Amino acid sequence: MKRLGIETIDLYYVHRLDGSAAIEDTIGAMARLVDEGKVRTIGLCEPSASTLRRAHAVYPITAVQSEWSLWSRDPEADIIPACDELGIGFVAYSPLGRGFLSGSIESTGKLADDDIRRSLPRFQKDALDANLTLLDAVKKIAADRRCTPAQLALAWLLHQRQNVVPIPGTRNPGHLAANVGAINLDLSTAELEQLGGALPANVAIGARYSLEGFKGVGV
Repeated sequence: MKRLGIETIDLYYVHRLDGSAAIEDTIGAMARLVDEGKVRTIGLCEPSASTLRRAHAVYPITAVQSEWSLWSRDPEADIIPACDELGIGFVAYSPLGRGFLSGSIESTGKLADDDIRRSLPRFQKDALDANLTLLDAVKKIAADRRCTPAQLALAWLLHQRQNVVPIPGTRNPGHLAANVGAINLDLSTAELEQLGGALPANVAIGARYSLEGFKGVGV
């Protein structure tokens, strides 16, 4: 807090849960930080629905952060319904599929040597080549709407539920301004159904992480 120059952390996450510790103990400790005025609200990253419910029973959870996009729709099975049931906001990280849904990545050849995408299963050549065919529907609708594929992908997320906050990452000011433009893109029911049908759950080729990367996910 001294380094940040603040008196209170608005939202404090538990990132990648440690399965060896009871979630009740973890949330109990974080609740004490709230009582002490150091933290305002508590969030969890990539929890299972059952863990979320156990945590929420100890202290109200404000937000869940998990990967969610047209390309990664696993949360829709159980964690999104749990958030809706409990009145918890959802923070969608990698809402552009780590750049995949922008349509700008056709291979990993131009990525930096230390870029994490080089090690992710669904970005390996055979998987990526197969996944690129999934973008055809996104690109077609984006062209019809005169928007970018990235804007379309973000708008799709924003239409899924009221309490969703996509957090696309970018180092390019132009991309940032374009991403913000997604909030003004109103999609029809037919367009939403077309997008959802083109990239249904589990359609992506390859896992989103390696086995090591999945540690702490869905605990």
